[in-house]
Order: sequence, then structure tokens, then C-alpha cells
Amino acid sequence: MVDRLPRGEITAKELALADIKLVVADMDGTLLNEAGLVPDRFWPLLAELTKRGIAFVPASGRQYYTLLDLFDRHPGMLSYVAENGSMVMHDGALLSSSNVDPALVRTVVETVRTTSEDRLRLIVHRVDGAFIESEDADFLAHARQYCVRLDAVEDQLAIPGDVVKLAIYDFADAEHAASSIFGPLVGEHQLAVSGQHWIDITAPGTHKAQGVQALQRLLGVGPENTMVFGDYLNDLEMLDAADFFFAMANAHAAVAERARFRAPSNADEGVLTILRRLLASR
Repeated sequence: MVDRLPRGEITAKELALADIKLVVADMDGTLLNEAGLVPDRFWPLLAELTKRGIAFVPASGRQYYTLLDLFDRHPGMLSYVAENGSMVMHDGALLSSSNVDPALVRTVVETVRTTSEDRLRLIVHRVDGAFIESEDADFLAHARQYCVRLDAVEDQLAIPGDVVKLAIYDFADAEHAASSIFGPLVGEHQLAVSGQHWIDITAPGTHKAQGVQALQRLLGVGPENTMVFGDYLNDLEMLDAADFFFAMANAHAAVAERARFRAPSNADEGVLTILRRLLASR
């Protein structure tokens, strides 16, 4: 077992000795640039990783179909950990999914509808798409950034089918709303603050690490073969899935304090910097 205490920058020797077979990257604040796009200089690195048999997996709170759009320049097929682990895709097929209790779905929908100050909005996610009630233009702009399959409906509770995730947008402060409004409601369900304004609620025990571990089992790799990049609170569970966990320079303080290694910020293409060093060490 490696020493997982926070250490700072990884050394050339550590990279040379690391037997990395799986690279997992969060999207927003991690791989994606400030415009929310995959950097152009990433694609040759992805091609080289693939050539060398190193699997690359996007792990995000974003919708699976949005991730497909982000990586449409890659000629091959990737695995995806989407919806904060509620959907895991491999070779274009659903490997696993988990569902939120319908009773909690109703409670959250009604809470968002009735909370004072009109500061909360909700996206109800299913395997086949996502649904909103609000027609607020500012919220729609945010929602469509993360959901390419998004439909407006009159009543989210009237839509049949299992719900894989509830995504709450708070125009004020998501961390405060998570603790004061939704924390007391979720019970055993997983609650994650996935951004300054976003809260995700998923089934009990469902998070990105669960999806990563499912792929590790499928691919026959372990934490000692896994490199992970993350920046926010919904990335914390992945610390236990990878011996090589990198916090971005722009990471939330709680992530930076616990991560074993550091990477430059997403604005400085930190993921690409580490991947170049990894490939050069081989």
C-alpha cells in the first residue's frame, strides 16, 4: 500500500515506476478549460494513451449524452462514469445504473417548488434524458451546458420511469443549501456538492468512485494502476479508488488537503501536463 498522505508534486521516478493502466478525469474545473471545452492539445494525448493500452475515463456529474458530445472527436469508444456514478457506460452499453427512491424524488421536487426566495431549480435525470419545470432563462443556460437531452415539462412528478439523479441548482450557495435544506431530507441517499451552485442527489452508496471501481473490476486493474484527477467535493470518494490522485491547483480546499498529489489548474491544462510527463516517462 502506498503512502497516501498529501505530498505535492509527483516525482519523475514515481511516474516512471507507476504501472498506470487507467486514467480517470473529472470534467468541470479539471480537464475542461474555462470555456467548458476539452483543450485541443488533449486529443493527441488521448490517442497516445489509447495506443499504449491505457484506458481514459471521463468521470462527471454531467449527463452521459453531454459527455459523448464532448468526446466526439475521439475515433474510438470510451467508458464513462456519468451522473456522479449513477450511470456507468462501457463500449456504448450501460454497465450499471442506480435509482433514487421515488418518495425522495417527490420530496425534493416539492421542496424546490416551495422554498422561499425563488433561488432553487431542479433537473430530474433518467437514463434516457433529463427534465425541468422552470423556463428561467438564466437557469436554462446553465442546465443546457450539462444536459444535451433536456426537456421542459409541466410536472416532473408526472414523468414515468426511474430517476438516476436529482440535480439542484442554487443561485446562491450550494454548500449552504446542501446542509440546511437537503441534508436533513436525503436519509441514506448520497448527497454531493458538485460545484458552487450545484447539488446532486443519487441512490445510497452511489458516487463516482463506485463507477470507477466497477470499471476497474471489468478491466482487471486496481488502485495501484489508477490515476485520477479531480477538483471538487463530488470527487472526494475517488481518493480511495486510486493510488495516484491529483488535486488541481484550483481545487476545493477539502480536496487539496486530502489529495496525494497536485496538478496545475484546469486553466493551465494541468491534466495534460501530468499526462505528458506520464507518457514521457515510459
